Amino acid sequence: MATRQTQSLARLMRAPAIILLLVWMVVPLAMTLYYSFLNYNLLNPASTSWAGWFNYQYFYTDPAFMDAIWNTLVLVLGVLCITVIGGILIALLIDKPIFGQGIVRILVISPFFVMPPVAALIWKNMIMHPSYGVLADIAKFFGLQPVDWFAQFPLFSIILIVAWQWLPFATLILLTSLQSLDGEQMQAAEMDGASALNRFFYLTLPHMARAITVVVLIQTIFLLGIYAEILVTTNGGPGNASTNLTYLIYRAARLNFDIGGAAAGGIIAVVLANFVAIFLMRAVGKNLD
Repeated sequence: MATRQTQSLARLMRAPAIILLLVWMVVPLAMTLYYSFLNYNLLNPASTSWAGWFNYQYFYTDPAFMDAIWNTLVLVLGVLCITVIGGILIALLIDKPIFGQGIVRILVISPFFVMPPVAALIWKNMIMHPSYGVLADIAKFFGLQPVDWFAQFPLFSIILIVAWQWLPFATLILLTSLQSLDGEQMQAAEMDGASALNRFFYLTLPHMARAITVVVLIQTIFLLGIYAEILVTTNGGPGNASTNLTYLIYRAARLNFDIGGAAAGGIIAVVLANFVAIFLMRAVGKNLD
C-alpha cells in the first residue's frame, strides 16, 4: 500500500507533465478567445479595436455558415459510412488465409501513410482529372463522356479521397477485433446449422461493436478538422459546395485576413465539436463499458 509520502512524491512527479499539458491546451484557446473579441485585420493591424460579440454575429450570419455546417455533417457521415462498411468487408476478406497475405495487408493499409495534400494531388491529377485521369480513360473506353468530378460532384469527390485515406485505419482496427473472435463459437454455430449471414449478424458483428465504436469516435474527431484535401482540390467551391467549417475558418483568416472573425469561427467550431463529442459518447460510448 502506498504511504502518504509516496503518494505526495507521485503527485509532485506528475505535476510538470500536467502543468505542461494545461499550458499547451489553455494558452492557444485563451488567445483564440481573446482575438475573437477584437477587430483585427492583418492588412491593417495598427487599427485593432474591441469588437465585442460582432465577430460571432458576423460569422454566424455569413451565408456560407449553414452551408459549411451541412457540408461538414455530410463529409463526416459519408466518410464514416464508407470506412466502417468497407473496413468490415475488407477485414473479413483479408482475415482468411490467402496467398501473399502479408503483402496484401501492407498494400491495404498503405494509403494511411500518404499525407493528405499528396493524396489529394494524386486523386486530382491522376485519377479524377476529366482529361487524362484514370476514371476519364475508363469512361472513354466504354464510349461515355468523362465526368468533371470536382466541378459536378465536389463534396462527393472529397468524401472519396478522405475515405480512401481513412479506410486502412478502420480496416486495421476491425481486423484486430476480428482476429480475437473465438473460433470455437463459429464452429459450434456452423454445426448447429447457422448460415453465414446469421453467423455474421449474431456473432461477428456484436463482437466487433467495440472496435466499430473506437473507429467512429477517433475518425469523427479527425474528420471535423479536414481541410487540406479541400484546399488542394476545390478551394471550397464551386461556390460553397465543398466548404466545411474548418475551411470557412481558414478562408476568413488566410484569404480575408480577418483574424477576429476566424477566431470567433474557431470558438464556434470548438463548441460544436464538444456537442458532437457528447452526443457520440452518449450514443455509442456505452459499447466501451
